[in-house]
Amino acid sequence: MSAISFLDFSSVVIFALTGALVASRAQLDLVGFAFVACLTAVGGGTVRDLLLGRDPVFWVGQPAYILLASAAALLVFFTAHLLESRYRTLLWLDSAALAVAVAAGTGVAMDMDQNAIIVVLMGISTGCLGGLMRDVVCNEVPLVLKQGEIYATAAFAGAISALCADYLGLSGFPVLAVCAGTTWALRAGSLQFGWRLPAYKARPPR
Repeated sequence: MSAISFLDFSSVVIFALTGALVASRAQLDLVGFAFVACLTAVGGGTVRDLLLGRDPVFWVGQPAYILLASAAALLVFFTAHLLESRYRTLLWLDSAALAVAVAAGTGVAMDMDQNAIIVVLMGISTGCLGGLMRDVVCNEVPLVLKQGEIYATAAFAGAISALCADYLGLSGFPVLAVCAGTTWALRAGSLQFGWRLPAYKARPPR
């Protein structure tokens, strides 16, 4: 299994777990769990592959991705009630999924010799869009859009760090590890230490 395939599998499983946790907060049935888990798991990668013209889309070529996401949904359906804080667990799982997915999206674009702008955009899209779809479908405020959250910014920094590592002569897995590590460090820092971006505040007109 290639490094990118491993990252895709990992992000699918972790994102599926977050989707199922959101479904549990919305008190959906088992079908709802599976739908939200699968949507979250493959949403970002699907957009990436369609934009890059990859044929077939990764989960169409390997339906095992859908089976893994469904299994994750089933697991959460029967165990979510055991968690002390589902939302806190969701946030930390999502941070891990974001890091892995950004690395996967960035790696795919770099392997296809895309230019730097596309590499960064594919990293951000792969990392952020599945969670965005999950939250919109379940009527939650998307994490990526919450005021001051370091989320898309973490994805952006991760993709940039991969380009820098590649420029410095690294290749293969080390580049993806730098990308994932940078992304996760920033997102985890925002969760653990409350790091925030400055938000726009309107001033009264004069």
